[in-house]
Amino acid sequence: MSSHNESILREPLITGKDITYAKITDDVLWPVENKPNRAWWIGFIVAAMGACLWLFAVSYTFWNGIGAWGLNKTVGWAWDITGFVWWVGIGHAGTLISAVLLLFRQKWRNSINRSAEAMTIFAVICAATYVVSHMGRPWLAYWPLPLPNQFGSLWVNFNSPLVWDVFAISTYFSVSLVFWYVGLLPDIATIRDRATGLKRRIYSILSFGWTGSVKTWQRFETVSLILAGVATPLVLSVHTIVSMDFATSLIPGWHTTIFPPYFVAGAIFSGFAMVQTLLLVTRKVLGLENYITMFHIESMNKIIVLTGSIVGVAYLSEFFIAWYSGVEGEQYTFLHRFTGPYWWAGCFMYGCNVVMPQLFWFKKIRTNIAISWCLSIVVNIGMWFERFVIIVLSLNRDYLPSSWAMFYPTWVDISVFVGSIGVFFTLFLLFIRVLPSVAMAEVRLILKSSSEQAKKKLMKEGKVNEAEAEYYVESLNAYDSVEQADYVKI
Repeated sequence: MSSHNESILREPLITGKDITYAKITDDVLWPVENKPNRAWWIGFIVAAMGACLWLFAVSYTFWNGIGAWGLNKTVGWAWDITGFVWWVGIGHAGTLISAVLLLFRQKWRNSINRSAEAMTIFAVICAATYVVSHMGRPWLAYWPLPLPNQFGSLWVNFNSPLVWDVFAISTYFSVSLVFWYVGLLPDIATIRDRATGLKRRIYSILSFGWTGSVKTWQRFETVSLILAGVATPLVLSVHTIVSMDFATSLIPGWHTTIFPPYFVAGAIFSGFAMVQTLLLVTRKVLGLENYITMFHIESMNKIIVLTGSIVGVAYLSEFFIAWYSGVEGEQYTFLHRFTGPYWWAGCFMYGCNVVMPQLFWFKKIRTNIAISWCLSIVVNIGMWFERFVIIVLSLNRDYLPSSWAMFYPTWVDISVFVGSIGVFFTLFLLFIRVLPSVAMAEVRLILKSSSEQAKKKLMKEGKVNEAEAEYYVESLNAYDSVEQADYVKI
């Protein structure tokens, strides 16, 4: 596959001079084999402080009960379920990038799938902590599981959304974890072969006896495709099940059949935004500009604007359904989003999720790293407010005006959420210290076909006409890892 030349019109997926298989290995494994730099330590210390805050806030919740949160009789779900749905949504992009793009043979996934897969694992862990926390009795967290009768006459209530969430998350986490770890095996074996002493023994155990033989690679590719085929339906099923927590109720603003596709699109939207946030920092701190190129960044931004537009259409559909239904409760719920006491949350939701991503239609913004990073954060802020609006604004105005109540988060609510972000980044920073953040084995496959030096070779050999060469060079203006002077010489 790597022996075939690629069209010169297609932008390179690997940039830099004199890139070889050995250099790819050295560049990707530099953070793993060397001491962390100052930027990593600063990020880790800040993230660890957030993780400590989370540990304290959750311990306080377990000791005092969920009455420590700002919940009341009217608003029984608030920041807890908002954070849960937000984290599950962020975990969607990893499976989509890894599984769906693998099935469609998209080469640009090779440099970003590893970090996206790891992000999925850590985001689902953060979501699972909310499931346990908001149960009220965390020491009975095993009750939703289909346990044998040795534990007593325990019958799982399959009508409970909590049981749906447990099954959805556990299935998604298990498949994603296996898919992620199988993809790591060739790279772990590479670290094993370069390590010595105790480190070599640890990576030797983790590599599961990988030999790199032809039969090993054949089985690796077969298993990867099977797991991708299994994982792809999960992209649709997991957040569909989460959306049914709301859609199967009779509460205005929740009782709608558009929620399953609407939630899936929103999950992919927020997930890709978080991948963009992580990758733009990772490529700079770890010096991976040659492997996470402007083509990857621009492709991610295109998906963000696409899914953001789908979410915008879902918002319009919600308003139309509420108006066309003639149900007074539904109509009031959506009017309440703009005129009620939480109007500011609705403005954040629609502004961040619909208006701001449309800026990515402009190529100059789409290829600007600083703006892309800021907009990716804006999207995730907007998606958090979307979940807040759906949950809290649908609950705080009941059918009876006497039951109306406002929700005010306590310091525990805020600490649990902010702390969960600290837990997520702590896990991610530890990941890039002990495992390669870029899939070396997969990046090597495209070196001779999709790299900058392969396309330079085509130009030097005169296999490209002048118009195509000019178009190709012009497209590289947005790259921050390409030296234009080299093309002047050619």
